[in-house]
This record gives sequence, structure tokens and C-alpha cells, in this order.
Amino acid sequence: MSLNDETLEELKSELLGELNKEKPNKALIAERLADIRSADIGEVVEELIEDDEELPAALAILDILSTERAANVLGYLPRESQLEVVGELSDTQVLKLLEEMGSDERADLFNLLGEDRREALLRRMAHQEREDLKRLASYEEGTAGAIMTSDYVAIPSGMTVSQAMMRVRQTAPDAETVYQLYVLDGDGQLIGTMSLRQLMVARPRALVDDIMIKDVISAPVDEEQEDVARTVARYDLLALPVLDADGRMVGIVTHDDAMDVAESEATEDIHKGMSIGQLEDGVSRVSLWNLYRKRVTWLVLLVFANLFSGAGIAYFEDTIAAQVALVFFLPLLIGSGGNAGAQAATLMVRGMATGDIGVKDWSKMLGRELLVAGSLGITMAIAVAPIGVFRGGEAVAIIVALSMVTIVLFGSMIGMCLPFVLERFKVDPATASAPLVTTLIDASGVLIYFTIATAILANG
Repeated sequence: MSLNDETLEELKSELLGELNKEKPNKALIAERLADIRSADIGEVVEELIEDDEELPAALAILDILSTERAANVLGYLPRESQLEVVGELSDTQVLKLLEEMGSDERADLFNLLGEDRREALLRRMAHQEREDLKRLASYEEGTAGAIMTSDYVAIPSGMTVSQAMMRVRQTAPDAETVYQLYVLDGDGQLIGTMSLRQLMVARPRALVDDIMIKDVISAPVDEEQEDVARTVARYDLLALPVLDADGRMVGIVTHDDAMDVAESEATEDIHKGMSIGQLEDGVSRVSLWNLYRKRVTWLVLLVFANLFSGAGIAYFEDTIAAQVALVFFLPLLIGSGGNAGAQAATLMVRGMATGDIGVKDWSKMLGRELLVAGSLGITMAIAVAPIGVFRGGEAVAIIVALSMVTIVLFGSMIGMCLPFVLERFKVDPATASAPLVTTLIDASGVLIYFTIATAILANG
């Protein structure tokens, strides 16, 4: 059963009411939770954990659930909440939960723990399970290895279809997905893949080597997770096999994990696009100090950058004194340039993030942007020129129109080129944020506007 926000709040109140009794009816709570999806239970537990006084109630809910279900719910909790739960449990309880979690979630949780706790848990694990966990936990954050799972169905080369079906039945209970199967040679190297449907409709005595797809799309274990997610989306894959440096298959990245990465990367780009540092948790859960710290640095730097705009205005005091009507159009002009630049930067950053464009496309995009920005500037100049005539006469109208075209064109070029420059120097293009682009164009726009005004008025 899936629940809306109102029903979730009712469920939380109902569970709290029962758990706060002197002798809570655990059987009743278990029956109530039986039809609730793990993700929804996780949301209730998370809300309880956020209130320190209700942490015992959250732990009681997890204790009432079966170990398998509790592990599933734990996987839906954010990192801080997982740490709070694990911090209240014994090593024995944590081990039981780890055994029931998927290998990727198990490695993520394991990496959150302190070194002493990790060592204590490893000593109590079976050798094979310990080595698998250590291997998965060793991959660098942000790579394919860090998000992959080792729970997949592998079929040895040379098997018949009937033997392969038996293999699927044996390994399916522990696999992350059984819809995509992987054929490995004697050295563990990936030589082919097939869908469960292909296997089911094939003749029982046929060899899997004869029906498998040999042209397999895969990713190296150290590939950036964003590139992995892009590959999964581009080829519409249920799962992407991951290979080590020797070509041996070490895991798969499933479609849902790739979606999580895509969401995380998009959120990070949006935050960078507004000059906000990466938040480790959701904006509703991050501490006030961290929220302040992530935002203040760029804002302070941009304050000082804006001083150049003030210095430019001060430099052209004589021009302003000669034609006060120019001040009326200053916010309009630099605002238009900033908006055009922010638009161009956003389009380029997003195009790079999706793989639609790269550094090699710079010259092509420059030509396109010059045409579009020039057309935009002329259109906006035509729109604002009559106001210039009304406010200050023909000379002011000409100044404003020429400035509008120049500033919009210049702003668009800055917004378009900056992401490419950052990418060239191995800096995330998303750093070309709207506030940064706007601030650069504010300062340059003042200089452009009053330089044009000074030249025209001096000749007038």
C-alpha cells in the first residue's frame, strides 16, 4: 500500500500512540505495517529519528519488522539517519542487517562507520562475505565501482539453456535483478549477455554461447558515475555490467541506481548554478550552519566583485551629470545582459551534462550563439528605444539601443564561453553559475554603457 503525506502523518501518530503505551501491542503494529511499502515506513522512521525524543520509537519499529524488511527500510533512510540507527545497535544486530542488504547498500553503510566499528564487524563476517564487502567499499566515491552491486546472475560459458535456467533458479534469490544475465568465460571475463526472456524461449539443449548477445555495452570500474548514468539512459539498459582493468566482470549498475545518480548530479549542478556548495543531505535536513556555510563564500566574493560596477559608475560621473536620464536605463541594460548570459550559461552547462555538446563543439556553438544573441539584442533594442526617446530624446535612444545590442551580445558570449573554458581546465562547468555570470556582466555592462554614452554625447 502506498501512502500520501496525510496518511503517513496519521500512521506516525497511530504508531507513536501504541508504542508509548506501557505495554505496546507489537503484534498489532506488525500487522499494521505488513501492507505498508518499505519506502513509506522509511519516511515515518526518518521523521521519528529527526526528533531525538522519538528515536526509541523509530528503533522499536525496526525491531518489530523482520530483519529482511528492517534492512530494506534502512536502505531508504538518508545517511545521517542510518548512522543514528546503527549507533544504537549492537554489532550482532548490525551484522544481521548488513547480511540482508544489497551489496551496494551494504558497502555504502559500511563506509559511513568509524574505523574501529568496521574492523569489529569484519572480524565477525565469513571470509567470502568479508572480502566482497572490503572490495566494494574500496572503490573511490563517484565511480562505477562505488555504485555497483555484486549481486547479479552469472552463467558460465558452455552451458546449455536448461543448465542456465537451473543456474538462474539457484542464484536468483540473492540477485539484484534476474532480467539480464551475463555469460562469463573461465577467467571471469564478460563474453556475452542475454535477457531472461531470450533464455526462456530458447530450446533447452541450445548453448547459451549461441544465443547470447556478444556486443556488450559495459563500463570500467573507475568510470565517473555521471558517465555511467548517461550510458544507462542512452541505451535504455536495465543494468550495465562493470569490468575491472583485466576485463573481468565485478558487478552491475542497475537502472534505479543510475536514476539516483542522475538525480544527485542534477541537484548538484543546480546548486552550483546558484553558487551553492554541494549539500550532503536534503535542504530540509541540512543544519543551519552548513546551509549558511555553503552559501556565504560565493555571496561575499560576489559582493566585492560588484564593487567594480560602483567604480565604473563613479568613473563616468561627468557623463551621468551631463545626461541624468541615462541612470534610468542602467538597471534595465545590465539586467538584460545578465539574463541573456545566465540563459546561455544554463544551456551550455546542461548540454555538457547530458553529453549533447563537448569542448570540440565550441566553435559551432559560438557561431550559433552570435546569431541568436545578436537577434535578441536587436529585438530588445527596438523594444526599448521608444522609451529612450520619451525619457531623454533621440541621443539617449541611440545610446540605449546600441548599448542593449552590445551588452546582450557580450553577456551571451560570456555565458556561452565560460563553461567551455572551465571544462578545458578540468573544472566543473556548472561552476559557471548564474550569479557569477550576472556579476561579471554587471561590471562590464556599466563600462560598455557609459563608454558608448560618453562617445556619442562628446560627438553630439
